[in-house]
Amino acid sequence: MPQVTYISASGASRKIDVPAGMSVMQAALNNRVEGIPGECGGNAMCATCHVYVDPAFLDRIPAANANEKFMLSIAAEGPQPNSRLSCQIKMTDELHGLIVRIPEKQK
Repeated sequence: MPQVTYISASGASRKIDVPAGMSVMQAALNNRVEGIPGECGGNAMCATCHVYVDPAFLDRIPAANANEKFMLSIAAEGPQPNSRLSCQIKMTDELHGLIVRIPEKQK
């Protein structure tokens, strides 16, 4: 099963097995990962699931669409080139080992 490492703003890390097809946000919610409230339930409408994707994995995930880019532009902590909404990242076997960092601030 693919695995994701969530790293908090304080540097604490947590590895979680995530079934293929599940979003990185949903896995965080299911496992009570602190810092990812996912207030809109995965509809890319709130940016409270903003994460920084480890650069080694950026070319393995589909590019952000216009709506996701807009939501990232209004995220509580400014977007970086590796910013993504974790609700828009669906786990695959190719993403095994994915590392995401949680911003210090979420709305």
